[in-house]
Amino acid sequence: MPSPLRLTRIGDRFRKELSEMLVKEEIRDPRLAGISITDVRVDRELSYADIYVSAVEGASRSKEVLEGLESASGFIRKALSDRIQLRSFPRLRFHWDITPERADRIEQLLASIREEERQQKKK
Repeated sequence: MPSPLRLTRIGDRFRKELSEMLVKEEIRDPRLAGISITDVRVDRELSYADIYVSAVEGASRSKEVLEGLESASGFIRKALSDRIQLRSFPRLRFHWDITPERADRIEQLLASIREEERQQKKK
């Protein structure tokens, strides 16, 4: 079994290669325009790679993006296996990453708290 460091490196390599494929438009699915790979986690047995994605437009596109990725998963897996040499290649599972939306919401809350504090100081 690979070490945790090796699993992290494999995940980082997956993320890099997938991002490159999206930027170079090697995956020609219009549903995948404007998405980013936020994280990739590979399990200890190298059976599955959990790929987390998000889009600028937010969760409103999540269903469309995940369907596009699922339909292209065979092509993506084959392209990745050509670029990354592993004894056994993991199956890909795609997930929507809500972290960017949560971060935006936290920023909005912090900004409103700062504004309230400014208003309180003026009184």
